[in-house]
Amino acid sequence: MIGLMRPYSPDLASAGRPNDRAELIRVAALELFAARGYSLTTMDEIGERAGIRGPSVYKHVRSKQDLLAGIMRHTMDALLEGQRVALASSSDAETRLRRVAEAHVRYHARHAAEAFVGNREIGSLDQPHRDDVLDRRAAYERGLRQLIVEGVESGRFRPPSVRLASYAILDMGMGVAMWFRPDGELSEDEVVYQYGEMALRIVGA
Repeated sequence: MIGLMRPYSPDLASAGRPNDRAELIRVAALELFAARGYSLTTMDEIGERAGIRGPSVYKHVRSKQDLLAGIMRHTMDALLEGQRVALASSSDAETRLRRVAEAHVRYHARHAAEAFVGNREIGSLDQPHRDDVLDRRAAYERGLRQLIVEGVESGRFRPPSVRLASYAILDMGMGVAMWFRPDGELSEDEVVYQYGEMALRIVGA
């Protein structure tokens, strides 16, 4: 069933385990940051969760801050690549917008922990990491906004505000990470399709 929005709480016991030690540490950090928060998580706990003891963790990662920055950069790079592929998939404004919105929603349905950490922990990033991630976020929103502008200029879209329409579509998709569960009432494909429909309505297609 679709429930009320709630903080992400991963099932740490059932999470899959990669073989590469650096990736083990990254996954452990992601799980703990999502479950407990960045400030309350220690490197010792990350190492223990990854099955790597004590100082050996630092052979694979320099700091907790670098782990957080890497997770957030990876998230934004994946979103940007999904958007790029969607934009290149068609020349039709409505089709492109639907595919961009669907890629956005699908990512958030599949990567709840990354989305939760990315939204909650931006203030935990030190410089220059924070500006680096914020620049990626701005580029991502700009790609959607430019698509809406092109739709307006071609007479296909009629939103009251291009900027607010882009924010609404992005916020709507990010919310999926807070409530979607694969075993819920609606399948991932059903949610993705319906959110694509809503995105078109937001821009007045």
